[in-house]
Amino acid sequence: MKSNYLDSIQSQFKYYKNLGDNTFEQLENEDIHWQYNKESNSIAVVVKHIVGNMISRWTNFRNEDGEKEWRQRDNEFIDTYKSKEEMLLAWEKGWECLFNAIIPLEKKDLSEIIYIRNQGHTVMEAINRQLCHYSYHVGQLVYIGKLINNNDWNTLSIARNKSTDFNKKKFSKEKTRKHFTDGQ
Repeated sequence: MKSNYLDSIQSQFKYYKNLGDNTFEQLENEDIHWQYNKESNSIAVVVKHIVGNMISRWTNFRNEDGEKEWRQRDNEFIDTYKSKEEMLLAWEKGWECLFNAIIPLEKKDLSEIIYIRNQGHTVMEAINRQLCHYSYHVGQLVYIGKLINNNDWNTLSIARNKSTDFNKKKFSKEKTRKHFTDGQ
Protein backbone atom coordinates (compact mmCIF):
# COMPACT_ATOMS: atom_id res chain seq x y z
CA MET A 1 0.00 0.00 0.00
CA LYS A 2 1.55 3.31 -1.12
CA SER A 3 -0.30 5.51 1.34
CA ASN A 4 -3.61 5.18 3.08
CA TYR A 5 -4.43 8.74 1.96
CA LEU A 6 -3.50 8.12 -1.68
CA ASP A 7 -5.48 4.89 -1.86
CA SER A 8 -8.43 6.56 -0.18
CA ILE A 9 -8.37 9.62 -2.43
CA GLN A 10 -8.29 7.45 -5.56
CA SER A 11 -11.34 5.57 -4.25
CA GLN A 12 -13.10 8.87 -3.54
CA PHE A 13 -12.48 10.20 -7.05
CA LYS A 14 -13.64 6.87 -8.53
CA TYR A 15 -16.78 7.08 -6.40
CA TYR A 16 -17.69 10.53 -7.75
CA LYS A 17 -16.88 9.51 -11.31
CA ASN A 18 -19.17 6.52 -10.82
CA LEU A 19 -22.01 8.77 -9.59
CA GLY A 20 -21.67 10.78 -12.79
CA ASP A 21 -21.49 7.63 -14.92
CA ASN A 22 -24.62 6.22 -13.28
CA THR A 23 -26.43 9.51 -13.82
CA PHE A 24 -25.55 9.60 -17.51
CA GLU A 25 -26.80 6.02 -17.96
CA GLN A 26 -30.26 7.23 -16.99
CA LEU A 27 -30.33 10.06 -19.52
CA GLU A 28 -31.28 10.31 -23.16
CA ASN A 29 -29.21 12.28 -25.67
CA GLU A 30 -31.42 15.38 -25.48
CA ASP A 31 -31.47 15.34 -21.65
CA ILE A 32 -27.88 16.55 -21.40
CA HIS A 33 -28.96 19.97 -22.73
CA TRP A 34 -31.95 20.48 -20.40
CA GLN A 35 -31.83 23.58 -18.19
CA TYR A 36 -34.19 24.51 -15.36
CA ASN A 37 -33.94 28.15 -16.45
CA LYS A 38 -31.58 30.47 -18.37
CA GLU A 39 -29.33 30.99 -15.34
CA SER A 40 -28.98 27.26 -14.67
CA ASN A 41 -26.40 25.01 -16.22
CA SER A 42 -27.27 21.91 -18.19
CA ILE A 43 -25.55 18.60 -17.55
CA ALA A 44 -23.52 19.19 -20.71
CA VAL A 45 -22.25 22.53 -19.40
CA VAL A 46 -21.40 21.18 -15.95
CA VAL A 47 -19.47 18.32 -17.57
CA LYS A 48 -17.67 20.71 -19.92
CA HIS A 49 -16.60 22.80 -16.91
CA ILE A 50 -15.44 19.77 -14.89
CA VAL A 51 -13.44 18.48 -17.86
CA GLY A 52 -11.89 21.88 -18.56
CA ASN A 53 -10.88 22.16 -14.92
CA MET A 54 -9.46 18.64 -14.80
CA ILE A 55 -7.35 19.03 -17.91
CA SER A 56 -6.04 22.41 -16.77
CA ARG A 57 -5.40 21.37 -13.17
CA TRP A 58 -3.83 17.94 -13.75
CA THR A 59 -1.81 18.41 -16.95
CA ASN A 60 1.84 18.77 -15.84
CA PHE A 61 0.48 19.86 -12.47
CA ARG A 62 3.80 19.43 -10.67
CA ASN A 63 5.67 21.68 -13.12
CA GLU A 64 3.08 24.18 -14.39
CA ASP A 65 0.42 26.34 -12.76
CA GLY A 66 -2.93 24.55 -12.55
CA GLU A 67 -4.66 27.41 -14.33
CA LYS A 68 -3.21 27.03 -17.81
CA GLU A 69 -2.89 30.02 -20.12
CA TRP A 70 -4.70 28.08 -22.85
CA ARG A 71 -7.74 27.38 -20.67
CA GLN A 72 -10.82 29.34 -21.71
CA ARG A 73 -12.92 28.91 -18.54
CA ASP A 74 -15.75 31.21 -19.66
CA ASN A 75 -16.23 29.07 -22.79
CA GLU A 76 -16.79 26.05 -20.56
CA PHE A 77 -20.22 27.52 -19.78
CA ILE A 78 -21.34 27.47 -23.41
CA ASP A 79 -23.08 24.25 -24.40
CA THR A 80 -21.26 22.93 -27.46
CA TYR A 81 -21.56 19.16 -27.12
CA LYS A 82 -23.45 17.79 -30.10
CA SER A 83 -24.34 14.50 -28.42
CA LYS A 84 -24.22 12.55 -25.21
CA GLU A 85 -21.50 10.39 -26.77
CA GLU A 86 -19.30 13.44 -27.42
CA MET A 87 -19.85 14.60 -23.83
CA LEU A 88 -18.96 11.17 -22.46
CA LEU A 89 -15.73 11.07 -24.47
CA ALA A 90 -14.72 14.40 -22.95
CA TRP A 91 -15.77 13.19 -19.46
CA GLU A 92 -13.51 10.15 -19.80
CA LYS A 93 -10.64 12.31 -21.07
CA GLY A 94 -10.88 14.55 -17.99
CA TRP A 95 -10.90 11.64 -15.56
CA GLU A 96 -8.04 9.97 -17.41
CA CYS A 97 -5.98 13.13 -17.00
CA LEU A 98 -6.73 13.22 -13.27
CA PHE A 99 -5.96 9.55 -12.64
CA ASN A 100 -2.78 9.67 -14.76
CA ALA A 101 -1.61 12.48 -12.48
CA ILE A 102 -2.52 11.04 -9.07
CA ILE A 103 -1.99 7.28 -9.44
CA PRO A 104 1.82 7.56 -9.69
CA LEU A 105 2.03 9.79 -6.59
CA GLU A 106 3.79 8.53 -3.51
CA LYS A 107 3.47 9.63 0.10
CA LYS A 108 6.63 11.77 -0.15
CA ASP A 109 5.05 13.78 -3.00
CA LEU A 110 2.13 15.02 -0.90
CA SER A 111 4.04 17.88 0.74
CA GLU A 112 5.49 19.17 -2.55
CA ILE A 113 4.31 22.71 -3.39
CA ILE A 114 2.39 23.23 -6.62
CA TYR A 115 0.53 26.32 -7.83
CA ILE A 116 -3.01 27.15 -8.88
CA ARG A 117 -3.35 30.74 -10.09
CA ASN A 118 0.02 31.49 -8.48
CA GLN A 119 -1.26 30.34 -5.08
CA GLY A 120 0.92 27.67 -3.51
CA HIS A 121 -0.69 24.42 -2.38
CA THR A 122 0.82 21.21 -1.17
CA VAL A 123 -0.07 18.37 -3.51
CA MET A 124 -2.37 17.09 -0.76
CA GLU A 125 -4.13 20.47 -0.50
CA ALA A 126 -4.53 20.61 -4.28
CA ILE A 127 -6.02 17.10 -4.33
CA ASN A 128 -8.43 17.98 -1.54
CA ARG A 129 -9.39 21.23 -3.28
CA GLN A 130 -10.22 19.39 -6.49
CA LEU A 131 -12.06 16.56 -4.73
CA CYS A 132 -14.33 19.13 -3.12
CA HIS A 133 -14.80 20.97 -6.41
CA TYR A 134 -15.66 17.85 -8.39
CA SER A 135 -17.97 16.41 -5.74
CA TYR A 136 -19.86 19.74 -5.69
CA HIS A 137 -20.41 19.56 -9.45
CA VAL A 138 -21.15 15.84 -9.54
CA GLY A 139 -23.87 16.53 -6.96
CA GLN A 140 -25.29 19.04 -9.43
CA LEU A 141 -25.20 16.43 -12.20
CA VAL A 142 -27.07 13.94 -10.04
CA TYR A 143 -29.64 16.52 -8.99
CA ILE A 144 -30.26 17.67 -12.57
CA GLY A 145 -30.58 14.04 -13.67
CA LYS A 146 -33.10 13.47 -10.90
CA LEU A 147 -35.10 16.53 -12.00
CA ILE A 148 -35.14 15.27 -15.58
CA ASN A 149 -36.18 11.69 -14.79
CA ASN A 150 -38.46 12.55 -11.86
CA ASN A 151 -40.34 9.39 -10.86
CA ASP A 152 -38.26 7.21 -13.20
CA TRP A 153 -35.02 8.08 -11.40
CA ASN A 154 -33.04 5.14 -10.04
CA THR A 155 -31.48 6.34 -6.82
CA LEU A 156 -27.70 6.35 -6.50
CA SER A 157 -27.69 6.26 -2.72
CA ILE A 158 -29.87 4.87 0.06
CA ALA A 159 -33.44 4.88 -1.25
CA ARG A 160 -36.03 7.06 0.44
CA ASN A 161 -37.55 5.34 3.48
CA LYS A 162 -34.98 2.53 3.25
CA SER A 163 -32.39 3.79 5.78
CA THR A 164 -33.50 1.30 8.45
CA ASP A 165 -33.17 -1.63 6.05
CA PHE A 166 -29.79 -0.38 4.82
CA ASN A 167 -28.44 0.04 8.36
CA LYS A 168 -29.82 -3.33 9.44
CA LYS A 169 -27.91 -5.00 6.62
CA LYS A 170 -24.69 -3.10 7.44
CA PHE A 171 -24.88 -3.81 11.17
CA SER A 172 -25.59 -7.51 10.57
CA LYS A 173 -21.99 -7.89 9.36
CA GLU A 174 -18.82 -7.97 11.39
CA LYS A 175 -16.81 -4.78 11.77
CA THR A 176 -14.19 -4.42 9.06
CA ARG A 177 -11.65 -1.83 7.97
CA LYS A 178 -12.21 -0.83 4.36
CA HIS A 179 -13.16 2.12 2.22
CA PHE A 180 -16.90 2.84 2.26
CA THR A 181 -17.06 2.27 -1.51
CA ASP A 182 -15.65 -1.28 -1.26
CA GLY A 183 -18.26 -3.94 -1.85
CA GLN A 184 -21.21 -1.68 -2.49
